[in-house]
Amino acid sequence: MDKPEFFTLAWEALAESDPSTKCTLVEKLYSNLEQGRLTFDFEQPVLEMERPSYAKFVRIVKPSEVPKRKGFDTKEGQGILLHAIAHIEYSAIDLALDSAYRFRHMPHDYYKDWVEVAHDEVRHYRMLERLMKEAAVSYGDLPVHSSLFEAGKRSGCDVLHRMAVVPRYLEAGGLDANPKIVEKLRSYPSTPQISAIVDALNIILEEEIGHVSKGDRWFKFEAARRGLEESVYFDILQRYYPGFDKRQSSFNVSARLEAGFSCTELKKMGAKKCD
Repeated sequence: MDKPEFFTLAWEALAESDPSTKCTLVEKLYSNLEQGRLTFDFEQPVLEMERPSYAKFVRIVKPSEVPKRKGFDTKEGQGILLHAIAHIEYSAIDLALDSAYRFRHMPHDYYKDWVEVAHDEVRHYRMLERLMKEAAVSYGDLPVHSSLFEAGKRSGCDVLHRMAVVPRYLEAGGLDANPKIVEKLRSYPSTPQISAIVDALNIILEEEIGHVSKGDRWFKFEAARRGLEESVYFDILQRYYPGFDKRQSSFNVSARLEAGFSCTELKKMGAKKCD
């Protein structure tokens, strides 16, 4: 019996618009890859996603038009928060799949890493789905923005750019934002739902450090392969996000160091302290 082909399965999962089916397809891809049951046709044409996979069931608006995250002590506020995070995790499934699908002739461990990330993001998404149910919200009930999808499209021209922009910039930003949300949640009187959300966010934070670390690994791999200094990271970010290094000074330094950033990088980005 012929083995399934990796890029065919990755595209099938990436293009799928039904969340439940997408999650099942990611698990199938992960299982097949783990058990060595796949072939790799590196010459297969790379197809393009013109619209996000969620566009069929979620209304896409400008970032300024998404519901504001506040009032986490109310069911409505919790629903808005959980929907926003679920959208990030769902988008992250597609970004990981796209990173595995789009870039060819990479080492086997590269594909293993990004399928593992997609598999983790599926778990995160399902965890948030259960919490959303408690808040009487389902994914698609609220409008979302497509900034992560657009960042993926823009950085899809080059694996070095993708690793710099998505895991090492956008996902790394989540390492900074997550503890602030947890701190805000803990400022309210504890309830079973608030405790469950905090627990979920802590799981996501811990595992996202590993995701950023994978991006760090492959960014540095590709930079070294091209004979480039790792400081090219800043040149790439200036191209995509002009003035990025002047926008933030509050970093989760310990998480970023664990993920592979250096103190030199973090201080250049605006971190006030790094040991």
